[in-house]
Amino acid sequence: RVLELMEMGVDVQNPEQLHIRGTVSCGKNVKFDLNVIIEGDVRLRDDVVVGANSILRDCTIGKGTMINPFSLIENAMIGENCFVGPYGRIRPNVSIGDYVQIGNFVEIKNANIASKCRINHLAFVGDADLGEQVTIGAGTITCNHDGVSINRTTIEHGAYVGSGCNLVAPLIVNANATI
Repeated sequence: RVLELMEMGVDVQNPEQLHIRGTVSCGKNVKFDLNVIIEGDVRLRDDVVVGANSILRDCTIGKGTMINPFSLIENAMIGENCFVGPYGRIRPNVSIGDYVQIGNFVEIKNANIASKCRINHLAFVGDADLGEQVTIGAGTITCNHDGVSINRTTIEHGAYVGSGCNLVAPLIVNANATI
């Protein structure tokens, strides 16, 4: 299967280190670095770059998106012209819009991230809905579990959440608010 991808124009750094354990469809100008694992049904649009030591499982990745090294994407949809990682973890039931920046050591779980959001390094966003152009500062987390149940956080468009914040759900951060 790897050779078939290469014949279609996919750039594979080392064919022996691309492990396909499911199905993968690739657009034009897709690139795989070393030691990438594909599991389940993976769809990569044009100009996608997958960094070394990444795992893609049951996901769709939009045109021009960069998955930086050591990232895990599972059961998620990522839009166009985004980047994830390095060391990003996108868990199941995540939808990410276009032009989104997911920094290093960021984990996203069961969330909807609208276009043009920035989620900086060392953050956790779980069970949350982010409007367009939301910025999440370094080290910020959504505290989604209260010991009994899981609650959602909503952050409306244009909000800015500074570094080191703990957002205890259920919570709504209004549009254009600054924390």
